Amino acid sequence: MPTATSGSAAPAAAAASNYYSAGPWMRALRLALGASQRAWPALGVRAAYRLFGTPLPLKWLNRRHGPPESWQREAWPFEDADLGLYTPRAVTLGAPRVLLIHGWGGHAGQMVPLAQALAAAGFAPLLLEMPAHGRSAGTVSNLPQFARAIEYVASRLALEGSPLQAVAAHSLGANALAFAASRGLRAERLVLLAPPASPYAFTRYFAHVFGLSERTRAALQQRIEAREGVLMPLLEPAAVGPRITQPTLVVHDRDDRVNRFADGVAYRDAIAGARLVATEALGHRRILREPLVLEQIATFIAAP
Repeated sequence: MPTATSGSAAPAAAAASNYYSAGPWMRALRLALGASQRAWPALGVRAAYRLFGTPLPLKWLNRRHGPPESWQREAWPFEDADLGLYTPRAVTLGAPRVLLIHGWGGHAGQMVPLAQALAAAGFAPLLLEMPAHGRSAGTVSNLPQFARAIEYVASRLALEGSPLQAVAAHSLGANALAFAASRGLRAERLVLLAPPASPYAFTRYFAHVFGLSERTRAALQQRIEAREGVLMPLLEPAAVGPRITQPTLVVHDRDDRVNRFADGVAYRDAIAGARLVATEALGHRRILREPLVLEQIATFIAAP
């Protein structure tokens, strides 16, 4: 039975990421990247950079799974793409706003169960769909862009007189949310759902999956850091946690096979006063629709 318990965390589980599923396309990409890094190293790095920034599954596969017709979409131009903002067609005027954000390779529709729970609790949910995801424009994105998008939306809403009561984000979106909060994000409360702790660790996993050498992986990391203007260690819990001042709830499943349970523990330990809800048997995505989890999130956001 799925359970949700709050309190001190048990020893971290050694979960193994399985974001990139095995298949003929992955094997073909592995062969192509391996050949390019050997024959033309610079081309191999550029190809790895492009693939690393491409959300999988490709966004057009998720378009049919977006929010239902009861939600209206607005596109906000952002950088060289756009952001999708979804609001319920029926919303209580003046209700506190809560921004909900999907993870890497996800889409706004994944956050609808939480949005419905928050609407029932008297909040006005707003779903944010990132560039290169769902129906948003763009083909590539990354963690720093996620963080900039969160900051942009929060600042624009504040200037329009709709400040955020809370922001809740899943997976890489949670990593980006923590980074944005460490830089002064305008929001009263934070909810981090199954956050990954280390972008550097993900580059190592990516290199392992696609057979990249350490030289190519390091060059990939340097290319990302130089283009985005932020070093990967500055995105990790130890760097961002001490600068987060908002009350924070972390939700992570002990059986998560995409982001380790230890990653959620790392955020709980790094953010002063943060609380961890440790679930079992829900994995990486079922926490987004488990009623007990949704109830605890709504209760946390509603707390004075």
